[in-house]
Amino acid sequence: MASPPPPPPPPKLPVPGRRNILVTSALPYVNNVPHLGNIIGCVLSADVFARYCRLRGYNVIYICGTDEYGTATETKAMEEKCSPKEICDKYHAVHSEVYKWFDIKFDKFGRTSSPQQTEVCQAIFQKLMENNWLTENTMQQLYCDTCQRFLADRLVEGKCPTEGCNYEAARGDQCENCSKLLNPTELIDPKCKVCKNTPRVRDTDHLFLELPLLSDKLVNYINETSVAGMWSQNAIQATNAWLKEGLKPRCITRDLKWGVPVPHEKYKDKVFYVWFDAPIGYVSITASYTPDWEKWWKDPDNVELFQFMGKDNVPFHTVMFPSTLLGTGEKWTMMKTISVTEYLNYEAGKFSKSHGIGVFGNDAKDTNIPPEVWRYYLLTNRPEVSDTLFTWADLQAKLNSELLNNLGNFINRVLSFVAKPAGAGYDSIVPDAPNAESHPLTKALAEKTNKWVEQYLEAMEKVKLKQGLKSAMGISSDGNAYLQESQFWKLYKEDPAACAVVMKTSVGVVYLLACLLEPFMPSFSNEVLLQLNMTPEESLSFCDDKGEIAKAKRPWDFVSAGHKIGKPSPLFKELKDEEVESFRNKFAGSQAERSSKAQADAEAKKVADKLKGTKLSDGGQKKEQKKQSGGSKSKNAEVDVTVAKLDIRVGLIRKAQKHPDADSLYVEEIDVGEEAPRTVVSGLVKFIPLEEMQNRKVCVLCNLKPVAMRGIKSHAMVLAASNEDHTKVELVEPPESAAVGERVTFAGYSGEPEASLNAKSKTWEKLSADLHSNGELVACYKDVPFTTSAGVCQVKSIASGEIR
Repeated sequence: MASPPPPPPPPKLPVPGRRNILVTSALPYVNNVPHLGNIIGCVLSADVFARYCRLRGYNVIYICGTDEYGTATETKAMEEKCSPKEICDKYHAVHSEVYKWFDIKFDKFGRTSSPQQTEVCQAIFQKLMENNWLTENTMQQLYCDTCQRFLADRLVEGKCPTEGCNYEAARGDQCENCSKLLNPTELIDPKCKVCKNTPRVRDTDHLFLELPLLSDKLVNYINETSVAGMWSQNAIQATNAWLKEGLKPRCITRDLKWGVPVPHEKYKDKVFYVWFDAPIGYVSITASYTPDWEKWWKDPDNVELFQFMGKDNVPFHTVMFPSTLLGTGEKWTMMKTISVTEYLNYEAGKFSKSHGIGVFGNDAKDTNIPPEVWRYYLLTNRPEVSDTLFTWADLQAKLNSELLNNLGNFINRVLSFVAKPAGAGYDSIVPDAPNAESHPLTKALAEKTNKWVEQYLEAMEKVKLKQGLKSAMGISSDGNAYLQESQFWKLYKEDPAACAVVMKTSVGVVYLLACLLEPFMPSFSNEVLLQLNMTPEESLSFCDDKGEIAKAKRPWDFVSAGHKIGKPSPLFKELKDEEVESFRNKFAGSQAERSSKAQADAEAKKVADKLKGTKLSDGGQKKEQKKQSGGSKSKNAEVDVTVAKLDIRVGLIRKAQKHPDADSLYVEEIDVGEEAPRTVVSGLVKFIPLEEMQNRKVCVLCNLKPVAMRGIKSHAMVLAASNEDHTKVELVEPPESAAVGERVTFAGYSGEPEASLNAKSKTWEKLSADLHSNGELVACYKDVPFTTSAGVCQVKSIASGEIR
C-alpha cells in the first residue's frame, strides 16, 4: 500500500534578525490562458527573484493568484455560456497547470474569489469610511436598453479619445494601445460588447476614494520609496505622469453581481470595482496561506515588499493601492521595490489575450521545447527598458548558440572528460589539485569568475534580471575559453598535475553555474547537480554566512577532491530550421484563425486521401514543348538564365522597428500575400528613416535561403537600389496600385522561380537601376525593368548603380 504524501511544510513567517522578503506578481486575469508576454511580465520575473532570494538564504515568500472578480470574468462567462464561478474554476486550473510547467515556484497561488478576500476587502473599506476618505457621488454611466443593464467598463468598446491615439477598439476602462485609463463615457462612438448597440448615458450613485485628499501622504511615500527601493525608470515615469495630470476622486464601486459586495445599506446591490479589490488580493491570498498574515503585511520595519508587473499595471500599484492602504491609518507593509516590464511583442505585432495572438502557455508545452529553454529565452529578452520582440528565429539562435554551444558544451566537455576511465580520464572521481592558485591560467580564470559573480550579485539585488543572467553566462564563456587555452587533453599525458588543476577548477565552475543559473533555469540546474551526483536540497546555496561567495575567488574549492560525479549526458538539443519554420507557420495569426486553418487542413487531407492513386501527368506535353522550342533564344534569353531563379513579389511593410541587438538593422514584418507576414532583416538604418519604413509597398525577394542576422532570422530580402559608391540607398518601389503578393516580372519575361536561392549568389552584381526610355528612373536588370501589372517599379533618384 502506497504511503500518503508528506504534509506540506508549515507556512513561513518573518524571522527577527533575518532579511524577510515578500514577493508578489500582478494577479493574472482568470478569463483566458496566459501568453508569453504575461508570463515574462509578472510571474516568471517574480519567480526568478524569489528563487534568487532563497539561493541567498533570505526568508522569502512568493504570493500570487488569479484575479477572478469583475467584468472580464462576467464577459467570458457570457461567451462560454456558463456562470462566472465555473469560468474561474476552469481557468484557475489552466493557469496553475501552465505555471507548474514553467517551473514557477509559488509559496501560495490562490484566488480572489475567496472568503478571505471578502473579509480583508470589507475591513479596509470600513477603515476608509471611518477616516472619511470616501464620498458619495452621482456619475453618468452607459446603460444598454437592449440588455437592460448598466454596462461595466469592459462591456463597452469605442474609439480612444486620447489625442494621437484614436485606437478603434479601446475598452471602457483602459486603452490597450496607449495604456491610458479611461471612463466609458469618454469613448468616441461607444458600443455594447454584448449586443453591439449604442448605449445611452444614465445617472447612477457610487462611492469614490478621495485621492486628492490623500495626495500629500501619497507623494511623500512615492518620493521616499522610489529612491530607497530603486524603482525601475518606467515605473517612475508612469507614476509621475499620473501625478502631473492631477489626482481625481476614483470610483470604487460598480453595478455588477460578480464581486465583493459593498457592506453599506445604500450600496448593498453593488460590488467593489476591480482596481480597488484586486490588489487587496495579495493580502487575502497571504491570509489563505497563513492565519498570521498580518506578520507579513503589517510589519514594515522587518518586511520588504517587492512587486512585479507589466507597465499597464503601474498606476494601480504606485497610486491606487498605496492610497488605499495609507487611508486606513494602519501600519501596512508598503511596496519597497517595483519591477516593471514593457511589452514583449510577437513576430508581427503585440501579444494579445483578447485577440488570441501569440504563443500561449499551453502552446509552449506543446512544442516539446523544454521549459528551461523557454525561461532562458524570455529572460534574455525581458523587456526591462523598452519593448522587445519574440521571434522563432531568435529563439533558435539563442538555444543553439548560447545554451547548446556555450553552456551545454562547457559542462558536457568537463564532466565527460572526468567520467572517462582511468588512462583517458579520472574514472568519474574529481582529482586533487594542490597549489591551484599558482597555475597562471587558472588564477586568471578565478579573477574573471569573481568579477562576474560580483556583477551578478549587484544586478540581482537591483532586480536587473537580464544583466544577472548575462553575468552568469559570461562565466560559461570564460570557462570554454579556459578549456581551449589549457589544452587539457594534452596536459593529461604531458603535465598530469596541471591537468588535474584545470579539471578540478572546471568542475567547480560547473557547480557554480548550476547555483547561479538556478533562479533562471531550475530544471537545468537540477539536472547538472544530478550529473555532479549532488542533491539540490543540500547543494543549492550561495550565502554570505556559509562562505560560498568567497569561493568564487577559488572555484577549485567548490567540489572536494575524491567526489564521485554522476553520469554526464547532453543538456540541450539543437532546434532545427524545419522545426522553426513549422512553429512559425503553426502559430501565425490568431488562435481563432489557427483553429480554422486546422479544420481546413483536415478537410484538405480528406480530399488528398481520396485522390491517392490518381495519376496526373503532362510530362509528354512538356517534352513536346521543349522539342518544339528547339533551343532558340529570345532577345531576353540572357535575362532568363538568372531571373528564372528569382521569386520577387510586391510586399507591404506592416511594421518596422530597430533590431534589438544591431544598430544598423531594421526588423520588418512584411505581407507578401501569404497566410502570415514574413520577418525580414534589412541593413537600411543609415539610409532610410524608420518612419519612412512604415506601411509602404516594396519589392521583396522571397526565395532566398533564410539567414540569421544578429539572432533574428530573415526570411526574405527587401530590394533597394544603391549608387556606385554605395553612399546613397533607396527602396525599389512598385506602383501604389500593385497588388500585395503579385509576382514582379521582367518586361517580356515570365518564368517559374526555382525552389531556393543561396544568399551568397552573385546575381546581385548584375542588377542595376538605370534611366528608362520614358525618362523615369526604374529598377532594371540589364536595362530590362522590374514590372507589375500596374506598371514598372521605380527608384527616386539613383540613375546608375546596383540593386542590393
